[in-house]
Amino acid sequence: MKETIDALVTWIQKVVGDAHAKGIVFGLSGGIDSAVIAGIAKRAFGDDALGIIMPIDSHPQDEIDALLVAEALDLKIEKVDLSAAYHAILDASFVSENTMAKANLKPRLRMSTLYYYGQDRNYLVSGSSNASEYYVGYFTKFGDSACDLMPLVDFVKEEVFALGEALGLPEVVLKKKPTAGLYEGQTDELEMGFSYKELDAVIREDYRGEHRDKIDHLHKISAHKRVLPPKFGK
Repeated sequence: MKETIDALVTWIQKVVGDAHAKGIVFGLSGGIDSAVIAGIAKRAFGDDALGIIMPIDSHPQDEIDALLVAEALDLKIEKVDLSAAYHAILDASFVSENTMAKANLKPRLRMSTLYYYGQDRNYLVSGSSNASEYYVGYFTKFGDSACDLMPLVDFVKEEVFALGEALGLPEVVLKKKPTAGLYEGQTDELEMGFSYKELDAVIREDYRGEHRDKIDHLHKISAHKRVLPPKFGK
């Protein structure tokens, strides 16, 4: 894992350098994926690695965990509470009964915030999607997938946890149940309907388990989320 981390650091430095940028900004949620991004970014850019904590009616524990990560890494952070902005949009538009439509507004607000910081400071925006989420489309289109680079998109969830251990991240983050924090009580595995262990096995080993058909279906219907919008050619 040390060699992998060193390679990731070198790669991120090259991507940022090729863009004539000077650092990197990312959302710091208190979860394993953003914590690994934080660890790599800190090694790559020092004080030009910036984590933004962006609660939107979020569980207080998420911010506590994010602060633990920042303290462990001596990472520069800022907090932008987007709760008021989120409710202002809902209040200014209409009342939706679609839970996911309202939930997906949150990562899109966070994306806008990250690009605000990034453009001001000449930083690139890093996403934190991993291979497991990316394969089944478990991310918000033009939300958490809207970024300048995706360092973890070739690592399945199990590998991300291994990276976290190698980076010396706080134990509470390494043992935390993965969640997008979109609504109260939400966890990734509960929402997807299968475990990351099974999903990782499907991706890495062509495993045919109980949920293989569902995983294949999710991969197929989410294909549009992994490509640029279609263009009419004349």
